[in-house]
Amino acid sequence: MKKKISLAALTLLLLLPIFAQSQDSNFGNWLIYIGNKKLNSKWNLHNEVQYRNYNAIGDLEQLLLRTGLGYSFNDNKNNILLGYGYILSENYVGSTDEKVSVNEHRIFQQLVLNQKIGSVKLGHRYRFEQRFVESDFKLRFRYFLSANIPLCVKEDNMSKFYLSAYNEIFLNTKTAIFDRNRLYGGIGYNVNQNIRVELGYMNQFFETTSRDQLNILTFVNF
Repeated sequence: MKKKISLAALTLLLLLPIFAQSQDSNFGNWLIYIGNKKLNSKWNLHNEVQYRNYNAIGDLEQLLLRTGLGYSFNDNKNNILLGYGYILSENYVGSTDEKVSVNEHRIFQQLVLNQKIGSVKLGHRYRFEQRFVESDFKLRFRYFLSANIPLCVKEDNMSKFYLSAYNEIFLNTKTAIFDRNRLYGGIGYNVNQNIRVELGYMNQFFETTSRDQLNILTFVNF
C-alpha cells in the first residue's frame, strides 16, 4: 500500500512543473477512464469516460461518454462491439475567448484483433462511426494500431511496468478525406491483474495544425 501511495505522490510531483508551464499554452490534458465488464465468457460491456482540456487543468475542450456491448471469439483474443457515444465539445469561436457548445451522438461498430510477437502485444482496432453532429450527419473510419511492451522482472507472470505506443488515423467518407492522426507513447503500471494506469504524451495532427496532449489513463476490467 505504501509503495502505491509513494508512486502516486512521485507522479504528481513530476507532473506539477508540466501543469504550471502548460496553463496558458497549447499543451492540453486528457483524463481517460476505460472499463470492461465481463457478462459471461463471451459477452462484455464496455464503458468509457474522457475529460479533455485545452490546457493542463481546466478549460474544457470535450467530454466524451462511450458504452457498448461486445462479443469475444477465437479463444477471447478478438472482439466485435456495437457502441454508442455522447460527445460535448466546447469550441472557441475564431481567435476570441468565446465558446460554443456542440453536441454529438455517435453510433459505432468496431473489430479488435489481438496478437502477440514474443512478449510484445499488438492490437488492431477497426472502427466505423455514424456521427450525428447537431443537424449534420457524418461517417468516419478509424484504424488504431497499438503495442504493449513489458518491462522489469515479472511478478506472478505479469510485468509491473510496460511501455505503450499507438497510432490512429481518422478518415472521412466525403471531401477532405483525411480527418486527423494521433501518435502516442507512454509508460504504464499494472496495479494488479484487473487494473492498470498509464501516463503518456500524444500528438494530434490535423490537416494544417497539430496539438499536443498529456494523457492520464486508467483501465479497469471487472
